[in-house]
Amino acid sequence: MIQQIAFAIAVIGAFGFAFSKYAQIYRNINLGKAYDTSGSEISRMKNMLLVAFGQKKMFKRIIPAMLHMAVYVAFLITQIELLEILWDGFFGEHRFFMPYLNKIFIPFTSLDLYTVTISMIEILSVCAFGATIAFLARRNALKLPRFQMDEMTGWPKWDGNIILVLEIILITFIFCMNGADEVLYNTGHSHAHGVAYGEKGSYGFVVSQFVGPLLFGWLAEYKELGYWILNIIERVGWWGHILTVLGFLTYLPFSKHLHIMLAFPNTYFAPLNSRGEMENMPDVMNEVKMMMGLTEMSADDPGDEMPEFGAKDVFGLSWKNILDSYTCTECGRCSSVCPANLTGKKLSPRKIVMDVRDRADEIGRNIDAGLYTADNYDDGKSLFDYISREELHACTTCNACVEACPVMISPLEPILKLRRYEILTESAGPGDWVPMFTSIENGGSPWQVADARDKWATDALSEEK
Repeated sequence: MIQQIAFAIAVIGAFGFAFSKYAQIYRNINLGKAYDTSGSEISRMKNMLLVAFGQKKMFKRIIPAMLHMAVYVAFLITQIELLEILWDGFFGEHRFFMPYLNKIFIPFTSLDLYTVTISMIEILSVCAFGATIAFLARRNALKLPRFQMDEMTGWPKWDGNIILVLEIILITFIFCMNGADEVLYNTGHSHAHGVAYGEKGSYGFVVSQFVGPLLFGWLAEYKELGYWILNIIERVGWWGHILTVLGFLTYLPFSKHLHIMLAFPNTYFAPLNSRGEMENMPDVMNEVKMMMGLTEMSADDPGDEMPEFGAKDVFGLSWKNILDSYTCTECGRCSSVCPANLTGKKLSPRKIVMDVRDRADEIGRNIDAGLYTADNYDDGKSLFDYISREELHACTTCNACVEACPVMISPLEPILKLRRYEILTESAGPGDWVPMFTSIENGGSPWQVADARDKWATDALSEEK
């Protein structure tokens, strides 16, 4: 009973803490402006299933894709064993699913469903262990360039390694639990369903039936003392597994691995239009139409009132842009294909997305501290304190970063919105851009020519006459 109470306190406490942090992130995401979610729900669902669930875009790089798939599939399938642990913990059971699933046999084999399920989890756990070691090596031994950029120093570097170490610890606990329990089962000292003390048997799990006796079998020679130690090892593995999972759950809100959850809504709400299509600005479009005589100024038009173009802070971005920032995996694929970054310029699309998230976090902390409200927030700072204008000017709007992202994030959108604010609202920008803007405004062409842009057409009509 004491174990059940301790288990309930740990689980409820962890879920309560995690829920409060996820609620803060949800609030931070909704600091942004409205976002158009119209469009085909079937297309959105297809994106989510193929990209988030099916990892489609990961396979553009086959080696990391296979490593990631090993960890991802293991994570999904292991939830079956986690459900059993949760049931056992709350109700004081041990391998609750076993007496029900071991009555279901796989066709044309003598294998029962419970043995096959746990064996599959063990095989995937071994694969995930190897993939995790490979990921640690890629980050720390091979030092892949995209993991060594300036924005990946400090906490981002620690974050990536912490999660990988937790994965290794989790797998170690799984085999401690199953291995020690296998030896207890073999010697007739397991307290699994349907097995009385003194009744020998074997779970037959594909890995632990060998690893368990190999590592812990010698303890059975010490009889009661050995069985007592084996029970402790099994309980350490059991408790270690669930506590690591709960620790992971409470750690996610502070980690880039939040994408495990947010990749699904992020891919679902990803734009359905062409990657090269940029978001229109109605105020500018209407102004251009009036200049071209395609529409007239209405009586209720404010006229002299200057609208604010683009975005200065996260409040000017859409909530989807902020959701992008919290979904970022920090994999660096966007920066590794960015032509500006590859030619030595300061721009890193990954840093832009990370900066949006950091600024949203800062605003959220200040709101939680009671310093400001979301409706009237002004701490004297903006995204321009995180993102330099040099970074914004370096972007070529080629969409390479958007195409490379495995979870359909668009680093380009916040870049464009910040540039629009700088140029249209502040009337600032690089000096070598000004002549182009002047030419477009005066002649409708980016080139400084004396004639109007449509003069060639007028001359051609005159010649025909």
